[in-house]
Amino acid sequence: MQQKVRVLRWLDENTAEVVRIRESACSGDCHKCAGCGAARETIVFQAENPIHAKEGELVIISSESASVLKAAAILYLVPVVLFIGFFLLGETAWKQGTLMGGVGFVLGIAGAVLYDRLVLRKQKTVYTITGYPDTQGAYTKGEEELD
Repeated sequence: MQQKVRVLRWLDENTAEVVRIRESACSGDCHKCAGCGAARETIVFQAENPIHAKEGELVIISSESASVLKAAAILYLVPVVLFIGFFLLGETAWKQGTLMGGVGFVLGIAGAVLYDRLVLRKQKTVYTITGYPDTQGAYTKGEEELD
């Protein structure tokens, strides 16, 4: 996974503190749809800096996608699979498919929450500054606030 961020400051020779503006999925153009007034969130975190990017520079960072994809699979797939499995079991055994499907779905959500608390919080995502963005391209969402 890659993102554009701004280098705030050096922490040591190989580590920098970077900032990213995170917006909601609705793009924040609330005046167009008279919507919710979605909040923007400024995220400050550390990244390895092997290219020795300087303070104030716009850079590209990357991180491993495997842990994010694994968490997404657990969050989205496990509840659905348990819903279908419990539904089929409940329908064939007790003629209570809908009730059992709901129980399976709740168990799947509970499992995802437990997984999040026990495993993902212990794993630290490592971000690495890999290069500079193409200066020819247009701004991407949230990037203008980094300037």
